[in-house]
Amino acid sequence: MVLSDNTPLSHCHKYVSVCTYVSLSSFFSHFLLEKKALMLGIFYKQIRLQAQVRLLEHRVKQKQLKIIQLLEKKEIQYSDRGDENRVIDLGGKRQYSDCAEIYNNGHKQSGFYKMKPVQSPNEFLAFCDMSEGGGWTVFQRRSDGSQNFDRVWADYEEGFGNFVLANGEYWLGNKNLYYLTSQGNYTLRIDLTDFEGERRFAQYTRFRVAGEEHSYEMSCGEYSGTAGDSLTGGFHPEVKWWADHRGMKFSTRDRDNDNYEGNCAEEEKAGWWFNRCHSANLNGLYYKGPYTAITDNGVVWYSWHGWWYSLKSVVMKVRPADFEPNIV
Repeated sequence: MVLSDNTPLSHCHKYVSVCTYVSLSSFFSHFLLEKKALMLGIFYKQIRLQAQVRLLEHRVKQKQLKIIQLLEKKEIQYSDRGDENRVIDLGGKRQYSDCAEIYNNGHKQSGFYKMKPVQSPNEFLAFCDMSEGGGWTVFQRRSDGSQNFDRVWADYEEGFGNFVLANGEYWLGNKNLYYLTSQGNYTLRIDLTDFEGERRFAQYTRFRVAGEEHSYEMSCGEYSGTAGDSLTGGFHPEVKWWADHRGMKFSTRDRDNDNYEGNCAEEEKAGWWFNRCHSANLNGLYYKGPYTAITDNGVVWYSWHGWWYSLKSVVMKVRPADFEPNIV
């Protein structure tokens, strides 16, 4: 007799052991199928949950990115509204030596303020960048090529440019820069932006510009940042003899103080602390990104984009090294 799962129990008395085996076999088969189905159900549920988690993570990252973008936009909104008049009159009730003092006296809005460093005989306007912790005095800005930076010694000494618009290009003046940095230990921060919208910075300790009798010689200390060290030639030890701008006197086309046989300022179309000639020239001609020329005379920061890419915007600013913002 052939036994199967459908064998009547009345026939099993003759084949008790066989029937028992068939019944148990059938039971375990059903059990394993149900277990397999349950495991598959759990597996597919895990896949669905993992997909939902990934979707939530993606949405959270998008929200975080949007928040960061909004914060950055708020932080540098003066750059986005560059056509606005941003001269801020504090009424002349007291004199401030720099933007750090202005910030810590409760004035948190970025804009042009009057200041008078300790040794300066006169007040002058400078843009105060109240982002990045606040209290930064801006002494140079490039933004659109509207100002000519190929100027003579007297222009660079006294300063030139747009001291009204929030995003206006200007040079504060070597004389004012001397008065400003001779007050103590200052940190230099350089904010750079390319035409693809990427932003980087370079920061230097102990930044100082000497007086007229030393031809406004520049000195600075250690580098930190994301743009690479083009100001002191720190990107390679073998290039410092020509790429280190520390200890260099200021040069213009009518006052050649560089270490080059020719005239760097004349060739590079800018006033700067040229060596032989440069690995950084942030006062160069304003091109729009990659360019070709007889010399590398664009707005150059070599350690980021090389010599043949001219940057979109530059902000050079200083702040006391011991600056601590007042929370008011």
